[in-house]
Amino acid sequence: MSTIAYLGLGIMGRGMAANLLKAGHGVTVWNRTAERCAPLVALGARQAATPAHAVADAEVVLYCLSDDHAVEDLVWGEGRLIDAVRPGQIVLDMTTVHPNTSRKESAAFAEKGVDFLDAPVFGSKNEAANGGLWIVVGGKREVYETVLPLLEPLSETTHYMGENGRGASMKLVGNLVVAFQLEAIGEAMVLATKAGLDPRDVLGVLHVTDFKSPIFDGVGGALVRRDFDVNFALKLMLKDANLIASFAQDLNVPLPGGAAIRENIKVGVNRGWGEENASAFIKVIEEGAGVQVKA
Repeated sequence: MSTIAYLGLGIMGRGMAANLLKAGHGVTVWNRTAERCAPLVALGARQAATPAHAVADAEVVLYCLSDDHAVEDLVWGEGRLIDAVRPGQIVLDMTTVHPNTSRKESAAFAEKGVDFLDAPVFGSKNEAANGGLWIVVGGKREVYETVLPLLEPLSETTHYMGENGRGASMKLVGNLVVAFQLEAIGEAMVLATKAGLDPRDVLGVLHVTDFKSPIFDGVGGALVRRDFDVNFALKLMLKDANLIASFAQDLNVPLPGGAAIRENIKVGVNRGWGEENASAFIKVIEEGAGVQVKA
């Protein structure tokens, strides 16, 4: 059993902290909105009033926040995590951030004698709740191997990607693929609908072909049901699309398809769908074609 501090209890953090508790670890939780701690306290967690109090007795510190700004605020801003950590602790940032943010964190924690891993996750609400995330990790391999027993209750698989920043890089690469899959199922379903095909028949074919995908199954079915309940918010997908664009610009990599998808995401957010599921930007494609996918 390890003593863990979990900071940030959004959709992803709540699920991960709960699974660490179920695995028998001692967990102290902190969240800016303190009321979100209550369900975890009911499961046996301790609640801390500040990040400093949360990490005081922890061997490992984990956090999964909304964006780079939130990480900066926790580590160097109001949260002052950098002042609270002590030599020998291990810190994992599970947020989707720019690799430069991860490298900045790594350097700052190293000065305090603290090991750091960037360990963002693939998956959303259900995977976080069910311990089925896919975790990509950057940092020292020996540190990664040390924390593997903590990652196992959270994940279906874990993947060591190399030095600090490589986990964050892999996360943006993967999210680019996700964006293309959402665009693909959206365009395909709109085209099929306008051609007079039954969307249910289309999904039946997509489910069994060699280009099948769990995203096509899940998003396609939800699209037919007009279900845009949030698992991963469209506003956060726009944040990730902007990160991908910045990352590619840093490396001088052209992403013409990704740029087009980002414009559709922007339109969807500007339509007021930012709090809906990321798949809501498919409604932009529907508007352009003058159709709506129906059961």
